[in-house]
Amino acid sequence: MLYNAKEARLKLRGMEFDYITFGKGSRPLVMIQGLNTNGVKGAALSLAWMYRLFAREYTVYLFDRRPVVQDGLTVREMAADVAAAMDTLGIASADVWGTSQGGMIAQYLAIDRPELVRKLVLAVTLSRNNETVERVVGGWIRMTEQGDMKALTADIAEKMYTPAYMKRYRPLLPLLTVLQKPRNPQRFITLAKAVLTCSTYEMLDRIQCPVLVLGGREDQVVTGAASEEIAEKLGCRIRMYEGQGHAVYEEAKDFNRTVYDFLKS
Repeated sequence: MLYNAKEARLKLRGMEFDYITFGKGSRPLVMIQGLNTNGVKGAALSLAWMYRLFAREYTVYLFDRRPVVQDGLTVREMAADVAAAMDTLGIASADVWGTSQGGMIAQYLAIDRPELVRKLVLAVTLSRNNETVERVVGGWIRMTEQGDMKALTADIAEKMYTPAYMKRYRPLLPLLTVLQKPRNPQRFITLAKAVLTCSTYEMLDRIQCPVLVLGGREDQVVTGAASEEIAEKLGCRIRMYEGQGHAVYEEAKDFNRTVYDFLKS
């Protein structure tokens, strides 16, 4: 299998969590993805290829959100799920990389279970709500409630990617609408609402491990200022990508290398 990519299930708290592993290295890396319309099932090969830089020295773990979600679920509860998954698999300490909603989860993981986090990467995320994220995520929730999947996927793409990227790949938008249509709209709504529960700003000083913050200056989802706010509060290293938006992790060619160099330093 490409880069030793595997899909598996983990029995945890009376539920079965889907997760992905890839890589053959001795060092564990826990990657926590952002909000998406569907889970990690079926994505092992594509994710292993996208993050192949880490496959030689790391064993990478990506845990899906809990299979059964109830209204009121918070990102802090999701962090507890990640911690429980790590405990179950015997991962005593790992480098942790969280993107967008995953970065919110990663903050709570480092705050509540600091022994599990050796180094922390927070990409295009926030520590407290702002008007932009409330407006954007609120719009996604309303579109999903109204069953307008075409508008939802189009708006996600418009908010995530730069105009140049959108111009290049706009012909593929109809296909994206099909591929990214939520299999379970109510689940997506619940997970989207959870984005708005992040409130770590006053607790950031409890994070003691080395941290790298990465942001896009033109981020239309959480704002670039949100990344700068976290870094200023922590007094940690930050890399802001000029002219890039929320999907800088896909668009910036040196993004993975920047993360890799920090983790290896």
